[in-house]
Amino acid sequence: MRKDELLDAAEAILCDQGSAALTLTAVADRAGVSKGGLLYHFNSKEALIKGMVERLIDDFDQLMAAQPDATYTERYLGATLVAVRSGRLRRWAVVTGASGDLFLLAPLREAMTRWHREGLEQEPDPLASQIVRLACEGLWDVASHDPELNSEADLRALEERLRALVKPPAA
Repeated sequence: MRKDELLDAAEAILCDQGSAALTLTAVADRAGVSKGGLLYHFNSKEALIKGMVERLIDDFDQLMAAQPDATYTERYLGATLVAVRSGRLRRWAVVTGASGDLFLLAPLREAMTRWHREGLEQEPDPLASQIVRLACEGLWDVASHDPELNSEADLRALEERLRALVKPPAA
């Protein structure tokens, strides 16, 4: 059993039943493995939650890295839109809601700090870049709760407007 399959099972439980239902036994059952098989990869519920948080950070970083010829804010916007369009939002909403434990969410707080501060001073308009990054957070959050809210046409229009905000001024 691969770690990702175990993390998928944990996320599905959180999405379908909420954090109270997230137990190691429930995750093992959902993944179709023994509890020992789960414990081999994640020795506690906290380790499982930590694994989900780390995976979501890595996933978003990979989405950003897939756009090397763009400014940081353009990559952030592009990664957000890929996540919204592909359904990766479930992971974000589930993991964020999974734990009130600040220690377990510390890596996410650190990633959010990095995502929102990195490269701002190199942007043509740092304030516009900050607005776009904050708009991405709002889009992500709202789409996490209502994935059908924005049609593809809506997303294209939002992307066009947000990209226009961070486009360098004409010389």
